[in-house]
Amino acid sequence: MNNFDPTNNISWQFGHRGRVAVFIDGNNLFHAARFHNIDIDYNKLLRVLLGDGRLLRAFFYTGVDVGAERQQGFLLWMRRNGFRVVQKELKTFYDGTRKANLDVEIAVDMLSLAGRYDTAVLVSGDEDFVYAVNAVAYKGCRVEVAGFRSNTAPKLIDVADYFIDLGEIADKVRKEISHGVRYDERDLHGDPQQPPYMNHVSPVNENNSRESYARAVTNNIISTITNDETDEADNFDPTSSEYIRITDEH
Repeated sequence: MNNFDPTNNISWQFGHRGRVAVFIDGNNLFHAARFHNIDIDYNKLLRVLLGDGRLLRAFFYTGVDVGAERQQGFLLWMRRNGFRVVQKELKTFYDGTRKANLDVEIAVDMLSLAGRYDTAVLVSGDEDFVYAVNAVAYKGCRVEVAGFRSNTAPKLIDVADYFIDLGEIADKVRKEISHGVRYDERDLHGDPQQPPYMNHVSPVNENNSRESYARAVTNNIISTITNDETDEADNFDPTSSEYIRITDEH
């Protein structure tokens, strides 16, 4: 298992990345980043993940509250900056939490496009993607996983050709405080103070992490019931050119 080296970009020197398809699990990334006190700049993230490759598609998957107009500004910004937004309406569960699971959509897109890209970059820490990553790899594609190590399942790291630890390159993907707010991802995912959902606990300080996670889940449920906050958001536009142009916004 080879890891991403932010110093010399070893993950892109080893092998030819060619055409690259990026699959971002929006809700998973948002909460992992908030746990590490990082606001992601998606233009920067896309450039880092693309490396020396040529971008085929960049997908962003998330759940949306159809009645929340404030989310549309962020989603519009994403569409105008090279992302295909794939969205699903949030569902309310018996405990009051609201979620939209897009694991199937991500797995299907990864598999259906395999052969059109040389390298797939999955931005998620969810262990549920292990089987999909293996299936894509068996088709002859290179598969990289990007995420924060403490929020990423070890099994997912093990099946990837490379693991890109976003915590090690936080300065390269962090959103800087600018003169004006381009978008606010918090409008999409809800209260910025919500604790992140962690699928997996890092072996370091495991007991403390479990206690923190238990408190996080309790606070999250209470916050969701009382404030009716949303968790995720996404929309798919089937009409666009095959290759996406990444733009800078000043």
